[in-house]
Amino acid sequence: MTSSDSPDTAAETPETPAARTGVAAMDWAAASADPQYRAAVVDLLGALAYGELAAFERLAEDAKLAPTMGDKAELAKMASAEFHHFERLRDRLAEIGEEPTRAMEPFVAAYDGFHKQTAPSDWLEGLVKAYVGDSIASDFYREVAARLDSDTRALVLAVLDDTGHGGFAVEKVRAAIEADPRVGGRLALWARRLMGEALSQSQRVVADRDALSTMLVGGVADGFDLAEVGRMFSRITEAHTKRMAALGLAA
Repeated sequence: MTSSDSPDTAAETPETPAARTGVAAMDWAAASADPQYRAAVVDLLGALAYGELAAFERLAEDAKLAPTMGDKAELAKMASAEFHHFERLRDRLAEIGEEPTRAMEPFVAAYDGFHKQTAPSDWLEGLVKAYVGDSIASDFYREVAARLDSDTRALVLAVLDDTGHGGFAVEKVRAAIEADPRVGGRLALWARRLMGEALSQSQRVVADRDALSTMLVGGVADGFDLAEVGRMFSRITEAHTKRMAALGLAA
């Protein structure tokens, strides 16, 4: 996942408890004895895997819009990192006895629908989409990761590592706005649209997958209830506002 977090723009992740309890204190072997928890993790890894594959494809496509050879090379490097993340998730699904394609299939329509609805019209819109859209997803998965078993948590956090797109996007977008301030208004509207589409798609995915929704409201993993879900989305929205400021855009 193209993560654009930096110390001043990242979402505030939940504080690590002094001692983890319940599922969060278990490893995969122990936690997966619960079939509902196992189903939730398979869904989570499937969603992440297809998200990484889609990010790889999108970055490779966006490279065609890059104005310089150096920019093309930078995006190609980031695309390669995304594909490596996909491979790790694919291999983990196979390792725990799940067919990766089957695990990803339920999330294809949502991801493809999001990308179809938010196809960038130019290079700058593509950069903002990667910076804003992928970061919203990364924030969501980090929130969930804090409540997962230790093995799954480590994998999820590893594939959310920054591929470098965040700093690259901020540099290029701020330079474009400095050169032509009118660009800022257009990109601010675009980022607001991305935020709305990303949240809508994520909520639909969770609602359609019983195991995932149960995990979020506290039926499987520790620490979530309906009120906490609301606070989680508030933290994600706050992080979005900070990223907009980093880009030089109004939230």
